[in-house]
Amino acid sequence: MNTEQYQIEVSGIDVDVIRKDIKNIHLAVYPPTGRVRLSSPLSVKKESLRLFVISRLGWIKKHNRNMNSQIRKPEREYIQGESHWVQGQRYLLNIVEKKAAPKVEIRNKKYLDLYVRPGSDKSKREEVIKEWYRELLKSQIPSLIKKWEKELGVEITDWGVRQMKTKWGSCNTDDRRIWMNLELGKKPKHCLEYVVLHEMIHLKERHHNERFKALLDKHMPGWQSVREELNEVVYF
Repeated sequence: MNTEQYQIEVSGIDVDVIRKDIKNIHLAVYPPTGRVRLSSPLSVKKESLRLFVISRLGWIKKHNRNMNSQIRKPEREYIQGESHWVQGQRYLLNIVEKKAAPKVEIRNKKYLDLYVRPGSDKSKREEVIKEWYRELLKSQIPSLIKKWEKELGVEITDWGVRQMKTKWGSCNTDDRRIWMNLELGKKPKHCLEYVVLHEMIHLKERHHNERFKALLDKHMPGWQSVREELNEVVYF
C-alpha cells in the first residue's frame, strides 16, 4: 500500500499525518499523552488537511482536557497490601508463596489472594493476575454476545480478549470479530456490557455517526453515563 507519513504543527499541537489508500479522513486523540493522529486519503491535499485540523481544534483541545482531568492509577508493583480493582471493586493484594500451581482467589470481599511459587518476581505475579482477568472476562462475554446477537439481529463469528493501549474494544466488521480490552476486568460489569454492545453495533453501522448513537440510545438508554464511568479512572 502506498503511504506517506509526516508531522505538522497547528496552534502548538503536533499532528501525525498518514496519507494512504483509504476513503475517508480519520482524526483521533490517543491517551495517555493526547497524541493526535490524522489518517487521510492520498487524494486530499496537504493544505486541505491543515485546514481540516484547524476546524477541529476545539474538538482536539476538549479531548486533551478530558484526558488531563482523568484520575490515573499508579503503575502496579504487585506487592503485599497493594490495591487492585476487580469489576469495579477494590481489593487488597495478599501474596501467598506456595509450591503449587499459581492461582488467584477473592476472599471475604476484601482480599485478592495471589498464590505464586516462592521467589516469583513482579513479572510473574503480573502474568498470573492478567491471566486470571482474562479467564474472568472469558466467562462473562459469551452470555453478553448471545444476548445482543438476539437483540440486534447480528451474528459474531469470533471474539477474544487482549491487552489494548488506546481502545476498550474493537470490531472487524468484515470478519465479524470483536476484541475486548483485558483492562475491562477492572471495570464494573455494566461497563463490559456497554463495550460489547458498542462493538457489536458496528456490525450494523461502521461509523460513530448519528445512526450509531441512535442504536445505542435504543438498546442502552443512558449509555453516555456508562461511558463516562468507563473513562473516569484510567488503569492503562
